[in-house]
Formats: sequence, structure tokens, C-alpha cells
Amino acid sequence: MMAFMPDQLTLAREVISRARSIAILTGAGISAESGIGTFRDALTGLWARFKPEELATAEAFLADPKRVWEWYAWRRTTVAQALPNAGHAALAELERQSIARDADFTLITQNVDGLHHVAGSRNVVELHGNIRRVMCFDHHHQAVSWSEVGEIPPRCAQCGSMLRPDVVWFGEMLPEDALDAAMRATRSCDVFLSVGTSSVVEPAASLPLVARQAGAMVIEVNPDTTPVTAAAQISLRGTAGEILPGLLPH
Repeated sequence: MMAFMPDQLTLAREVISRARSIAILTGAGISAESGIGTFRDALTGLWARFKPEELATAEAFLADPKRVWEWYAWRRTTVAQALPNAGHAALAELERQSIARDADFTLITQNVDGLHHVAGSRNVVELHGNIRRVMCFDHHHQAVSWSEVGEIPPRCAQCGSMLRPDVVWFGEMLPEDALDAAMRATRSCDVFLSVGTSSVVEPAASLPLVARQAGAMVIEVNPDTTPVTAAAQISLRGTAGEILPGLLPH
């Protein structure tokens, strides 16, 4: 159920249509609408006896690389079956419209499912990586395809070290280039949208506040109140799929 005054939606749409630079942060909420559970959701089946934290660290991988690889292979299968929803589609269309009128547009995501790319978004900053890719453990050589024949996990074609998912594990730093790109877009935008994120995981949680301090209009799209709500000039209560299509300039 959407809980906001219609004039808020109209105001948000008008502000977005005039913006010369737009930055958007998305979180797990937009992916949940495509049937992708959050990372901390209870696991099922074979994996019900493990905690995600026990499978998402470098230490866990070194202790049992086969188990960690197979868990992420299961997650990749789940992600591959998911489709972008109306929220993803609306952001891809907003990017197309923004570029057409020569406005800057940056989509920053905490999600690792790659659904923004599938939906057609192009300028995407992936803060936590992408589960559809892998990289080698020793040197971080990235790959989007690899052979599943033989050893588990497979080996890097460039250096021979074990392949791991190209996602940020507990205890790891965010990719420096991604974080730098996110901060540049946040500090330079005149409209910042926070979409479907709980706003508790740092450093992403601070991005809306950085944008507000830099003078941007902050718009929150979330069915629930979050730590960002008080800082947002416009707060739209509803899911990404409900709200975002209505934000597209007419």
C-alpha cells in the first residue's frame, strides 16, 4: 500500500525531470520484488544448516573452497532465474531519458544480482560486486565465463589460482574504483534517490546524507521508515515497482 500524498509524487517527478545530474542508490528491496531473497534470509534445503556469514568470508573459502563455490553456484542459479521487475525497468528508462536530455545519470547498487544490467541500465556502479562474475582468489583476475569441468572450484585461466565469486565478502573492503565513482556521483548530483535500501550498511548508508549535505534533493522510495527518512525532502512509501514508474517524466 502506497502511503504518500499525490503531490509528493508529482513534485518528485518534476524535480527529476529538471535535474541536470541524478544519482540513485538501490538496495535489496528492489531485488526482493523479483523474488531474490536478502542475503540474511533463512537458507533452505541443503544449505539450511549454514549461516551466510560462514560461507561469505575469505577464511571460509580457504577452509572449504568446494563448499563455498557450490553454495554460490546455487545462488547464481537462483539469480539466473529471476527477471527484472517494474522498478528495474523504470530506472533503465529514466537513464535513457536523462541521457537524451544531456543529464548525468549514475545508478549505484548494493545488489550483486546484475538485474539492473539485464533491465538495460548502463552506468551502474556495483558497490558489492556481481555474483554473475568470478575472479581469482590470489590476483583478482575477473572473468564472466569459466569452465565447470574438472576441479571445484575451477582455476583462473591467467594465473591458475582458485576462482571465487566476484562479490565483497564480510571483512573485505569495497572496490576502490566503485566507491570512488559512487562518491563522485553523490557529491555532484542535484537529485539523489534512495530506493529499497534499509540504509544501515555502511558506507552506502551514508550516501544520501552526503548528497543532502552537498545540496541535493534527496528522495526516498521505501515501504518502511529508515534512518534516511528524516533527511529526505521527499519520502514515498511503497515498493520500487509501485513508485518508480510514476516518477518517469511524462
